[in-house]
Amino acid sequence: SNERAPVHAWIDLSELGPGTHTVPIKVQIQPQIRPAKIVGQSMQNVTVTLEKLVNQEFPVQFVRRGEPAVGFQADAPTLSQSTVQISGPSSLVEQVNSVRTTLDLTQASDNIKRSLEVEALDTNDTPVDGVTITPRQVTVTQPISQRGGYRNVVVKVASTGQVASGYRLTNISVFPPTVTVFSTNPRLVDRLPGYVETSPLDLTGVKDDIDKPIALNLPDGVEVVGDQSVLVQVGVAAIEGSVTLSGLPVQVIELADDLAARLSPEEVDVIISGPVPLLDRLAEGDVRVVLDLTGVGEGTYQFAPKVILAIPELRVESILPSSIEVVVSPKANITLTPTPLVTPTPTP
Repeated sequence: SNERAPVHAWIDLSELGPGTHTVPIKVQIQPQIRPAKIVGQSMQNVTVTLEKLVNQEFPVQFVRRGEPAVGFQADAPTLSQSTVQISGPSSLVEQVNSVRTTLDLTQASDNIKRSLEVEALDTNDTPVDGVTITPRQVTVTQPISQRGGYRNVVVKVASTGQVASGYRLTNISVFPPTVTVFSTNPRLVDRLPGYVETSPLDLTGVKDDIDKPIALNLPDGVEVVGDQSVLVQVGVAAIEGSVTLSGLPVQVIELADDLAARLSPEEVDVIISGPVPLLDRLAEGDVRVVLDLTGVGEGTYQFAPKVILAIPELRVESILPSSIEVVVSPKANITLTPTPLVTPTPTP
């Protein structure tokens, strides 16, 4: 009921014990609306079932799901709580058959420490709702150890030769970075230096990235668990350099036909950078310096020239000078005077 409402209804349960009871509904009018009075109500009684609130202790059952990674085993676990308290109505607490927490061990290869939820289950392993579990979580410490004859080792990429001249290695990686090896003689795996090598990868003359599976080079009596090869990725990039081209003529483009341009200076120096093998191939015709005078009329201007490269992988680092003075004026009109034809005079 709402005590601030003009009329409120309530039931009194103070003298009742567990069981089902028919309880009268009491109605009261607040003083501020009197002399109003109650002339009737739609419901006189209500049926109420009361249950005893109980608290019961249950042992926590620990369940492991899945299997550790190959070569590993799950040892005895430790729980922060071996029991929990279940409280609630007696009819619900009586339905609780077991209390369980579950840990997934699928592909585990390291010790596990985790807080896990606890579930209250009935005889059909269905969760029982409406009860309170204290504590709601338990901390589980699950040791994972390696079986005898198994060992995790790092994979080291073995290579021979050198990449092509003008190129360099940027990266060598392997997946997976570690593998599990096994031997029926545990002493053989114990003698390993902590890594196994791949079969040699020949890098002689390589100019491009490599992405390929490579077999492992294992001692006799030792085998790898799972895939018998690893994926090796090699990054190769050209060595960067730069070159300065001096005295390149500046070419005027898109100037109106009736105008002429005088440049100062008429030549520039250009610094170009990029992969060394491409710089070595750079020819005179691969670089043009132009000055676009589209729509420019008579006058004196300062314009920045533009460099056009025939090899797109190269970059222009600098143009010296970066600006050129341009004087635009009308073309000079040149009138050609015809030379008179001389007729030879015959000699008498």
